[in-house]
Amino acid sequence: MTTAPPKISSAKISSPNALFAVIVLGLAGAGLAAVVYFFNPASNGFYPVCRFHQLTGLNCPGCGSTRALYALLHGHLLAALRDNALLVAGLAAAVARGAWLGWCRLRGRNLPAFFPPRWLWPLLVVVALFGILRNLPAFSFLSP
Repeated sequence: MTTAPPKISSAKISSPNALFAVIVLGLAGAGLAAVVYFFNPASNGFYPVCRFHQLTGLNCPGCGSTRALYALLHGHLLAALRDNALLVAGLAAAVARGAWLGWCRLRGRNLPAFFPPRWLWPLLVVVALFGILRNLPAFSFLSP
C-alpha cells in the first residue's frame, strides 16, 4: 500500500524569506519602472530589440510593451493601448486581482494563489490569439 506524498504548503508572507522576496521584487520593479519613466524607449537605444520581429517582420504579443509601459507611467492610457493593449489589460487584471486578494486578507479569509494553475492554458490561448490577430490586416489597430 502506498501513501500519498505530503502536501506542499504555500509560503506565507509572514515568513522572513517570503517577506524578503516581496521586498526585493518590489524594489526591482520600482527600479525598472524608474528606468522606463526617465528614458523614452523611442529615443534611447539601450532597450532590447524583439528578435522575433527582427527575424520575421511580425509583431509578437510583447512588441510595444516597453513603449506602452512608458506611456502608462506618463499617464497616456490611449497611447499605451495603441502600443500594447494586452500589457495594459494584463496590468489592470493583476492590479484588480491584487486588490481583491488584499480585501480577502483584510476580511480574514483564506487566500487563494495569486495566479491559480488552472488559469495558465486560457492565458496562453489569449496571448497566442492576440499575437495572431495583431498581425492580420483587419486587426492592424492592435499593432504598435
